[in-house]
Amino acid sequence: MAVNKKNIMTRYFFVVLIMGLLGIAIVVKGAIIMFAERQYWHDVADRFVKENVTVKPNRGNILSSDGKLMASSLPEYRIYMDFKAGGYTKDTMLVNHMNEICEGLHKIFPDKSAAEFKSHLQKGRKKGSRNYLIYPRRISYIQYKEAKRLPVFNLNKYKGGFHEQAYNQRKKPFGSLAARTLGDLFPDTAQGAKNGIELSFDTLLKGRDGITHRQKVMNKYLNIVDIAPVDGCDIISTLDVGMQDICEKALMDKLTELEAVWGVVVLMDVATGDVKAIVNMERAKNGKYYEMRNLAISNMMEPGSTFKTASIMVALEDGKITPDYTVDTGKGVKRMYGRDMKDWNWYKGGYGVIDVTRIMEVSSNIGVSSIIDNFYKSNPQKFIDGLRRMSIDQPLHLQIAGEGKPNIRGPKERYFAKTSLPWMSIGYETQLPPLNILTFYNAIANNGIMVRPRFVTHAIKDGEIVEEFPVEVINSKICSDRTLEQIQTILEKVVSEGLAKPAGSKQFHVSGKTGTAQVSQGTAGYKSGVRNHLVSFCGYFPSEKPKYSCIVSIQINKGMPSGGTMAGSVFGKIAERVYAKNLRFDIRSAIDSTTNVIPPVKAGEMNEALQVLNSLKVPVQKQFSPRKGKEAWGHTQASPNAVILQGKEEANSNVVPSVIGMGAKDAVYLLESKGLKVRLNGIGKVKSQSIPGGNHVVKGQTVTLTLR
Repeated sequence: MAVNKKNIMTRYFFVVLIMGLLGIAIVVKGAIIMFAERQYWHDVADRFVKENVTVKPNRGNILSSDGKLMASSLPEYRIYMDFKAGGYTKDTMLVNHMNEICEGLHKIFPDKSAAEFKSHLQKGRKKGSRNYLIYPRRISYIQYKEAKRLPVFNLNKYKGGFHEQAYNQRKKPFGSLAARTLGDLFPDTAQGAKNGIELSFDTLLKGRDGITHRQKVMNKYLNIVDIAPVDGCDIISTLDVGMQDICEKALMDKLTELEAVWGVVVLMDVATGDVKAIVNMERAKNGKYYEMRNLAISNMMEPGSTFKTASIMVALEDGKITPDYTVDTGKGVKRMYGRDMKDWNWYKGGYGVIDVTRIMEVSSNIGVSSIIDNFYKSNPQKFIDGLRRMSIDQPLHLQIAGEGKPNIRGPKERYFAKTSLPWMSIGYETQLPPLNILTFYNAIANNGIMVRPRFVTHAIKDGEIVEEFPVEVINSKICSDRTLEQIQTILEKVVSEGLAKPAGSKQFHVSGKTGTAQVSQGTAGYKSGVRNHLVSFCGYFPSEKPKYSCIVSIQINKGMPSGGTMAGSVFGKIAERVYAKNLRFDIRSAIDSTTNVIPPVKAGEMNEALQVLNSLKVPVQKQFSPRKGKEAWGHTQASPNAVILQGKEEANSNVVPSVIGMGAKDAVYLLESKGLKVRLNGIGKVKSQSIPGGNHVVKGQTVTLTLR
C-alpha cells in the first residue's frame, strides 16, 4: 500500500513538473512574441482583414502673398532591418552584398563611415533583430529613396527585411522668417497645432480623415477605400517673403549692434491692413536672437512718446489747441503734482516757448503733458473719451491667437491719481502691444479709416477659393478731416525737421513719431535694478500717398536710449528698401528693341570710341581720318540717326589741350601726357578745367577738372 502511495506521489510530481515547465514555456514564448517578434506579428496581422483603418490626409500649405511656400508637410523616415525576413536566401544575399550596402549607406549618410555601418549591421544580424534601426536620425524622402535602391534593401519588406516608419514633418522653407506668426505643430501631428496661423486655421489646414479596410481579393490583400481622406486647404497669407527678409535683416543688424534685449518690426499695407512682414526677435542665453514669442501682438508695454500723437489729436479734435498754440516749457524741468516732468534736453536748458508743431518735433514731455493737464485736469474722463473715439483702446480681435488687450485706465478706476493724466499723455501708465500702436498710425495714413490687421486673405483648394477673409473696418473715421490734416502735417515735420530725421529718406517723404520710455520694473518701479528702455518709431511712407505703415520697437538695457537714432534708423532702411522693391516704371518709357538707340558719347580718343560703337552696332558718321598706330582726339555729336565723331587738328605739344566733354580717363591721360598734374572733382563728363585749353603748358602745373 505504501508502495502504491509512493508511485502515485511520484507520478503526481512529474505531472506538476511538466505542467510547470509548460507554463514557463508559454510565458517565455509569450514574452518572445510580445517583444522580440513584435514587429513580425504586426506585419503578419497587417496581411489580414482590418476594419475601419484611419487614413490621415495631407495638411494644407501656408503660402506668402506672392505665392512662395512658407510652411508645408514633408515626409521624413526612420529606416529599419528585419534580419529574419526572407530566411536563408536573404541572409546569404546580405552577407554577399554587405560591403556594397555599407559603402552605399556611407555615401547617403557621410557622417558615418562604411566600417561603422558594417559593424552596426553585423551586430543586428547576430542578434537576429526584427526591427533593427539602421540610422539613428530621421531622413528625407530623397535619402530614403536612395537607400531603397541598395542591394537587398530594394526587395519588398517580407523578402528583404528593409522597412521604414514614415513621419509627416512640418517644414518652413524660409527658416526663421515669420516663424512665430506662421506657428508650429506638436511633435505628434495628431495633436494638431500649437500657435500662430497653424492653430487659428487648423480646421481648414488639417483636412478630413479617411477610412479604409484590408481585404483579400484574388489571393492578394488590398487596401479598400471606404471614405477617401480630404486633404487640407492651402492658406494664402498676407506676408511677403522679400519684405520679411528686408525687415528681419535691418532689425537683426541693429539688435546685434546694440546688444538689445528684444526687438519687433511690423510692416503693414495702409489700405488693407495686410501684415506684409512681422519680426519678433529675443536674445537667448547664447547671445543670439531667435523668434520665441509673438511680441508684436502680445507684449504689453508703455508706449512712451509714440502715444503723444493720440494725446495731441484729442486736444486738436476738441478745439482746445491749434498747431500754432504755444507752451512755455521753461528750462526743461517742470514740477507737476510733486514729481518732476523732464524734457530729454533739460541738462541743456530746455526749449523755452514753443508751439505744438515744435513740441512734437522735439518730443517735449512738458509741452504735451502741460496741454493735456491744462485742458482736462478738471474732467479727465473727457480726455479718455477722446482716446476711445479713436478706438486706440479697443482689442484688435486678430486672426491669430495671443494678442494683448490695451490697458488705458479711466478716472473712476483704481490707482488713477492726479499724476496719471499728465504721465498718461506722454505714454506712461498705459499699456499697448506694438501692433495696436501701428494700427492707430495706419489709420492716420489711411485718411482716418482704421482697418483690422490681416494675416490671411484666402483659403484655396485645387485652385478654387474655399473661404475669403475680406478687409474689416474697425473705425470708419477716427477724427475730423481738419484734425487729420493737421496731424499729418505735424508728423511729416517730425521726420523732416525734428528728432526723427534718421527715419527719413532723400528719395521720398516719411511721416511718424519717435518714442522713448523707461520700462517699469514692476513693484520695484523705475529707479531700481537694471535700467531698461523701450525705443520706438512708428510711421508711414510715402507721406503724400501712404502705401506702407511700420513700427520698430527695441528694448535695450545699456547705452543712451534714442528712438530716432536706434528705432528710426531701422525704419529708414526698411522704408528705402521696400520702396525700391516696389518701384514700377511706366511701360511707355520702354524703348522698342528694334529701334536704333543713339547714345551720348563722351569726347576723347576717336579710334577707341569707333571700335566700341561698331561692336554695339551703333550707326557712326566719321569726320576724322583714322591712322594706324596714331591717336585721334576729338569730340562727338549726336544726330537722330548716328553718332558723329569729329576729329580736331593736332594740338601743339606746348599748348594745354581742351578736355571739355571728355570722361575722366581720357582727360587725365591727355593732360598728363603734356606733363601736367590733374585733380578731379565730381563724376561724369568734364564741364570745366582750371587752366583753359590753348594756354602755354608749364610742366608740373596742376589742372583741376570739374566733372558733372
